[in-house]
Amino acid sequence: MKTIEIRASGRVQGVGFRACVKRIATDLGVGGEVMNLPDGRVLITAVGEPAVLDKFVSMLYGCPRVVIRDLSLQEVPPARYPEFTIQWGAYQYST
Repeated sequence: MKTIEIRASGRVQGVGFRACVKRIATDLGVGGEVMNLPDGRVLITAVGEPAVLDKFVSMLYGCPRVVIRDLSLQEVPPARYPEFTIQWGAYQYST
């Protein structure tokens, strides 16, 4: 298992991107979470097998009404997520 953080920029807020990310993750059996960032980007934390995560990332570009300008990926320390969730409300991530 591998854990990655993805920061997506472009037209990614207010267009149903988080719901699309959750749908893709659920279909592929990927755990994690997705949340909007105050700077207009979306942060995705995803946990799964490397080949499945590769497919997950490539499928993000197919979300309707979304225009992804840039995806930055970073492997992070292992995390455990029993399912994939959408985080609503206040941003609580620190860099």
